[in-house]
Amino acid sequence: MFYTYIMTTFTSSLPESLLQQLQDKSKEFGIPKNKLIEKALTLYLEELNKAAYVRSYKEMSEDTNLFQIAEEGMAEYHKQLKDPESL
Repeated sequence: MFYTYIMTTFTSSLPESLLQQLQDKSKEFGIPKNKLIEKALTLYLEELNKAAYVRSYKEMSEDTNLFQIAEEGMAEYHKQLKDPESL
């Protein structure tokens, strides 16, 4: 599967120490700095999405209305398991 990426240029300011680490890792691994930044940002954004997903589940677990709906659904599911012909 091939993806076509549209690349856009942007300019940003970063602390000199961070830029030096980027330069060092780029040389160490033989990877262009922009590719290191792209990978690091991609991983970081994925972690933010995972954290938001976990947070949403925690919030839903405290929602009594949603909990009641889930319990009612489970009761119906158990009833169907006991009597498959009720489907």
